[in-house]
Amino acid sequence: MAVTRGGSDPAFPPDPLTLLRSRSYLVLLLMSALIGVPVSAVAFGFLALVGEVQPLLYTDLPRSLGFDGTPPWWPLPLLALGGLLVGLTIQHLPGNGGHEPSEGFKTTGPPAPAHLPGILLAALATLCFGAVLGPEAPLLALGAGLAAGAVRMVRRDPPQQAITVLGAAGSFAAVSSLLGSPLLGAFLLMEASGLAGPMLALVLVPGLLASGIGALIFVGLGHWTGLGTYSLALHSVPDAADPTLTEFGWAVLIGVSAAVAGAGIRRLATRLRTHVERRRVTATVAMGLIVAGLAIGYAQSTGEAATDVLYSGETALDPFLTDSAAYSVAALLLLLLCKGLAYTVSLSAFRGGPIFPAMFLGAAGGILLSHLPGLTLVAGFAMGVGAMSAAMLKLPLVSVLLATLLIGTQGITVMPLVIVAVVTSFITTAKLTPPPTPEPAANPGRRQS
Repeated sequence: MAVTRGGSDPAFPPDPLTLLRSRSYLVLLLMSALIGVPVSAVAFGFLALVGEVQPLLYTDLPRSLGFDGTPPWWPLPLLALGGLLVGLTIQHLPGNGGHEPSEGFKTTGPPAPAHLPGILLAALATLCFGAVLGPEAPLLALGAGLAAGAVRMVRRDPPQQAITVLGAAGSFAAVSSLLGSPLLGAFLLMEASGLAGPMLALVLVPGLLASGIGALIFVGLGHWTGLGTYSLALHSVPDAADPTLTEFGWAVLIGVSAAVAGAGIRRLATRLRTHVERRRVTATVAMGLIVAGLAIGYAQSTGEAATDVLYSGETALDPFLTDSAAYSVAALLLLLLCKGLAYTVSLSAFRGGPIFPAMFLGAAGGILLSHLPGLTLVAGFAMGVGAMSAAMLKLPLVSVLLATLLIGTQGITVMPLVIVAVVTSFITTAKLTPPPTPEPAANPGRRQS
C-alpha cells in the first residue's frame, strides 16, 4: 500500500484516485478478501456458540436437574453468575472487556491482541446469561482485532494505515450478515465512523469486499451446519397500507417519544455506571440480579415468557410481530417498562452492543401505539424501530435502513413515515443531549515547555 512512515506525512496520497489505480491498492483488496474468510468464520462460530448456549442454560439445564420446566426464579442465579464473570473479566483482564455500551455505538481502531480474550469472555457472559445487549459491538472488535493481528503476522512492522483499513475490513466481515444485509453493515460502519468525501471509497471498497465474502461464508456455514445464518430477518410481515396524514402526525409523536425515552435510558445508565465502576464485581452481580428480577416480575404478572425481557431481542422480533395480537395493552406497557429498565441496567455494567434492544423497544412501542386510532401495525412497528434506533445510535441513515429493510417489500410503502420519525427523533435527541464539557484552557500565565 502506498503509504509513508513519517508521522507528519499524509496517510494517503493527495489524490485518492491515484491510490485507487495503484497496484498496492489491488493488493489491499486481495488481502481484504482473504481476511474476510477467516474473520467471518470466527464471527459465525461466535454467534453459533451464543445461540447454542442460551437454550442450554435456560431450557436444557433445569430439565437435566430434574425440574419439569424452567422455574420462574431460574434467571436469578444465571444472571448473578453472568454478572460475576463479566465483572471479574473487566477487572482482571486487559482491555476493560471491550467497548463501554453506555457511551453509545462507536467505532474505534483495532484492539490490541491482548485485549481480545477479555472482549470475548465478557461478551459471551453477557449474551449467554441473558443480559439485554446485542452481539454487534464485540463482533466489530473481534473482527478488527483478528484482521489487524493477521496483518502483523504476515508483515513485520506494517504501516499503521494498512492496519487501520484492514482492521475496518475485518469489522465489515464480522457483521456482514448480522443486520440482514452486507450493505446495511457497511452503512452502519460508514456512518458511525464519520467517513465522507473522496477518502470514503478508499476505506469503504475493501470493507464492502470483505463484507460480501463474509456474507457468503455465513450462508455457506449456515447451510452446512444447519444452524442458519444468524441474520436479522422477519418472515411474516403483514401488508402495509399507504401512509395517511394522521400517520405523519404519529411519526412526529413517535420520534419525540423515542428521543425522550432514549435520553432517559442513556442518562440513567451513565449514572448507574459510576456506581458500578466503584465496586465492579459486586455491582455487576447486583445489576444482573436486577435484570433477572425484572424478567421474573414481567413473566409472573403477564403470563408471557421471561425471555421477552431477557437477551437482546434480535431473534424475538419476528415472533413478536407475528404474535403481536396476543399481547394485551397492559402486557405491552409492562414489557416496555421492564425491558427498558433491563436495557438501562445492562448498559451500565455488562458488555455488548446497543442496537438490537433499542430496535425491540421501538417495535414494542410502535405495536402498543397501533392500538390507538389512525396508526396501522406495520407503520407503528417500523416507525418505532427507526425512531428508537436513531435515539440510541444517533445514526439517522442507518436507522431508516434498519427499519425499512427489516420489513422487506413493505418497507418502501412506510419509508416516508419512517424518515419523518427518524429525523424527528434525531433532532430531538440532539436537543436533549447536553453539550460536551469543554476541556480546561491552558493557564496563559504559565510558561509552556
